[in-house]
Amino acid sequence: MIAPFPFVPVSGTPYERGRQHGTAVAERVRRSARFYSGQIDKLGLRPGQREALIAEFARSIAAFDGDYLEEMRGIADGAGLDLEAIVMINARTEVVAKARLLASRPVEDDDEDEEAMADGCTGAIILPERSWNGGIIQGQNWDWQPECAETAIVLRIRREDGPDVLTFVEAGGLGRHGMNSAGICVTGNYLRSDRDYCQEGVPLALIRRKALEQEHLALAMKFVATTPKACSTNMMLSQNAGFAIDLECAPNEAFPVYPQDGLIVHANHWVSPVALTKLRDTGFASSPDSHYRDWRVRKLLTEPQRFLTREDLKAALFDDFLTPHSVCRPPRAGATGDLTASVAMILMEPALGIMEVAPLPALNRNFTCYSLKDDPVAVAAE
Repeated sequence: MIAPFPFVPVSGTPYERGRQHGTAVAERVRRSARFYSGQIDKLGLRPGQREALIAEFARSIAAFDGDYLEEMRGIADGAGLDLEAIVMINARTEVVAKARLLASRPVEDDDEDEEAMADGCTGAIILPERSWNGGIIQGQNWDWQPECAETAIVLRIRREDGPDVLTFVEAGGLGRHGMNSAGICVTGNYLRSDRDYCQEGVPLALIRRKALEQEHLALAMKFVATTPKACSTNMMLSQNAGFAIDLECAPNEAFPVYPQDGLIVHANHWVSPVALTKLRDTGFASSPDSHYRDWRVRKLLTEPQRFLTREDLKAALFDDFLTPHSVCRPPRAGATGDLTASVAMILMEPALGIMEVAPLPALNRNFTCYSLKDDPVAVAAE
């Protein structure tokens, strides 16, 4: 039996929320910090470089939203860590990539490094015209390193200045995949392009958190599309009133991808024709299976000639075609020897205010149902 992800409800001021978070899952926060610290240690930075790099990101976070830095300070105090460790968790994609540049890694190492640090993911949205209850169903496989099954949590944030948030996140993090009480869902996928790391930007995890704090989908889309980023990303957004959009984001430009036949499916390659005329997709070496993962999920959701349920989306995300390089990825070694896997499967129905999550779904089909309103409950395995 693989243990479910801990449920962490928080409320109050940003600092109070952070302290509740850090205190509740202190060991998981410390594991997250050790994991990403270890990734940086492998690069062999000179003394002082790591501290200066993280301080730079702390300043950019404070400029984006000072409350986020206060929440991180609370997490650090609750978990008994320095603030720098929590900043590193929240900016880990950008910190590790920039540390690699500072360490002057050889060009030939780039593809191996990218495979080791690319959290792959396959995501999908079922729109109301295809869903069983006339609402949105959104889901994601989070592909990353399997030890993160021991560091992730589900965080519920009660807010006095906006909608409540339910987010699946690494312990110590402020946001990743999730939904809010205004019916907005956000998930994300790794992308890579030739524009990456040519400018400064807000950490991707905090852009997702900002989107999840919005009362209106238009504002969530605005923050995703227009906030400067250091690297490319894909973010999938929906609102239960009946609209969904995929935004393929370069650091300085966003390209919309609209639903087809009541579905949006996205893996880890660029699909917008406009994007592909303006930039170069550099992610093929790190995610060569992306093209058929996208195709498989779309095929499995298109074939049923009926309305689709959450169970149909689960079945598509459990797909093991061409395993271990599959939609649902069992633990396997990459080019660098590091293991990667589908660490979690996340499914959301905002009309019901629920999120189902299964850890390591290639090995485990037991879900826990988390709610914006109620305590979590186990879901019987199919």
